[in-house]
Amino acid sequence: MVNETEWVTMGADVKGDIYEGLLERNAEDTKSGAGQYFTPRALIRAMVECVRPEPNKTIADPACGTGGFFLAAYDFLVKEHQMDKKQKAFLKHDTFNGNEIVAGTRRLALMNMFLHNIGEIDGESMVSPNDALVADGGKRYDYVLANPPFGKKSSMSFTNEEGEQEKDDLTYNRQDFWATTSNKQLNFVQHIRTMLKSTGRAAVVVPDNVLFEGGAGETVRKKLLETTELHTILRLPTGIFYANGVKANVLFFDNRAASKEPWTKDVWYYDYRTNIHHTLKKKPLRFEDLQEFINDYNPLNRHKRKESWSEAKNPEGRWRKFTYEQIIARDKTSLDIFWLKDKSLADLDNLPEPDELALEIIDNLEAGLNSFREIAAAL
Repeated sequence: MVNETEWVTMGADVKGDIYEGLLERNAEDTKSGAGQYFTPRALIRAMVECVRPEPNKTIADPACGTGGFFLAAYDFLVKEHQMDKKQKAFLKHDTFNGNEIVAGTRRLALMNMFLHNIGEIDGESMVSPNDALVADGGKRYDYVLANPPFGKKSSMSFTNEEGEQEKDDLTYNRQDFWATTSNKQLNFVQHIRTMLKSTGRAAVVVPDNVLFEGGAGETVRKKLLETTELHTILRLPTGIFYANGVKANVLFFDNRAASKEPWTKDVWYYDYRTNIHHTLKKKPLRFEDLQEFINDYNPLNRHKRKESWSEAKNPEGRWRKFTYEQIIARDKTSLDIFWLKDKSLADLDNLPEPDELALEIIDNLEAGLNSFREIAAAL
């Protein structure tokens, strides 16, 4: 079947789709660990649909994995805009810029982009092998779309006096950071804000600890609310990532110029976690599952939004607004907000299937174990 295929005459989009399919299949092999570099394509597409990138603007991802955000943004731009020759050349050569420190994954990303007609096989690399967090590269971008690697601590390996391998927490001392911490996720949030132009926009996947952790976490949240317009948070369910026990969210924020007054006025939440059950094989996340969120987000004019939640009329509404004043009054300026009741605790007639329940229990136990491992490592 492979030998009979006319690979040379096949279009770039078809070859690219085949390659993407192989990457997703590889991500399903949990033993190889490839899944940690693979973000669900339905989620990526939904994030791009909300941000709606425009031609002649730059897009970055400081932890680009296999390049999923670049490809989705490329497809969106080609679909939504009739571009002239100059715009097409800019899209191919100057739009995208990323970092990926894992050599094998970086090679996959470069091949993935080339097969989708982005860049040249022998041209300047769009994906740097350098650790993006080490320093401010100086370049500013119109959009940052990212799902930085899961795992709370940044660390570096070294050989001790006994010749054994040890790990030590890695702290990045950067003048542009609001807080110095070894928490990798908080560092990526700070770095992404630095990467943005004063009019730049970001959509970033982060784990729950970014929303509630004290200390450096509180400092970063307060500064993010003050210096950017953090306007939307999408709460994601478990069971959609290849890494077990991941509870994640998407932060959407727009950078702004310096101001005495906080830029964030309201934060809109869409709870796609409570009473939502997904599994990677039997019930994977699909783009259609996030269509209601995209409609509520209102990408064409996000300043004209309407809450679906109402205490009197619709207490089950998933789309709800909280003011800046309400959020800063919370303990540690926590963004970890829920309001829907977990029906599985009350409605015994509508429990998920046993295998779904088992997987959810596994996810929760994995999340707990990961937290305990981090505490043990810190001690």
